[in-house]
Amino acid sequence: MNYWLFKTEPDEFNIDDLEKRGEKGECWEGIRNYQARNFLRDHIKENDLVFIYHSSCKNLGIAGIATVVKAAFPDPFQFNVESKYYDEKSTQVSPRWFAVQIAFKQKITPLITLSSLKEIPQLQSFPLLKKGNRLSVMPVSEEHWKLIEKIYK
Repeated sequence: MNYWLFKTEPDEFNIDDLEKRGEKGECWEGIRNYQARNFLRDHIKENDLVFIYHSSCKNLGIAGIATVVKAAFPDPFQFNVESKYYDEKSTQVSPRWFAVQIAFKQKITPLITLSSLKEIPQLQSFPLLKKGNRLSVMPVSEEHWKLIEKIYK
């Protein structure tokens, strides 16, 4: 099993929205960065665990945990001309973008804030805390995952 962090803007989609989707979960679509796409396509597997991180908002932080219920498949929005994620260079035969399906596992209350994560010395190599890291999908080491779980349970 692998561990991940997915960033989302809570005014567009948040942990409560994911919880409402139930066991079926939600397609994690719209990723348009090649490095993040490669994580989705090549590394994220069914049953992996995901921290859902609220970004681009007043209260930045880890809001919950999700489970991957379906591994990589072509992002359907790349083919929809009415979608903001449409990509005219992508084809059904050779898709450029991928998505995964995730389902709600647990809400974290209160939110694990970015500032509180920065205060933990053992997390200094955590990719989220590295200056300039803006990836919306990033790996989390097992060590970092377990440390965050232990501290905030």
